[in-house]
Amino acid sequence: MNKVIPLFFLFVFYGQSPTEERIIARQGRVSFFSYTSVENIKAENNQVLSIIDLSTHDIAVSMLMNAFIFEKALMREHFNESYIESDIYPKATFEGKILDFDPSQEGEQTRMVKGTFSMHGTSKELEIKAKIENIQGRYVVSGTFEAYVKDYSIKIPPLLAGNIAKTISVDFRFEYQPYES
Repeated sequence: MNKVIPLFFLFVFYGQSPTEERIIARQGRVSFFSYTSVENIKAENNQVLSIIDLSTHDIAVSMLMNAFIFEKALMREHFNESYIESDIYPKATFEGKILDFDPSQEGEQTRMVKGTFSMHGTSKELEIKAKIENIQGRYVVSGTFEAYVKDYSIKIPPLLAGNIAKTISVDFRFEYQPYES
């Protein structure tokens, strides 16, 4: 059932406009960094899917949580089993709209992206500042935002609370190409 919902979403969400008005990033990158006095934690996921509908400015992002790569295997295990619980909550998603976006404008635009970020069974409305580059019809969207651990019902044992930052810095970069169905 959980696998059908994202496919249904993509079909309904993107079945409304011609293919040439949609662009896709099949190997987007999302990374996060958490500073603590004990040990910094960073991870990167290069298997993130994103689609933009250039006619409506809608954007959707989907990523598998267990695809994050850490410096240490134990960090990855704790992230997936104890905190994110990726067997129960395998994906994080973002659905939103790029505000005041002009797809025909060449060069760089800085725009706000407003939407809902869902992770660990919890959804939160976000506004994210993003840099959008359009070089001859090739789009790159990148930016950074802060995620608060408490906003996503992630339980941290009191004994480990000092080892986990309350705020996580998240970076993203998506290089889009025309969507071909």
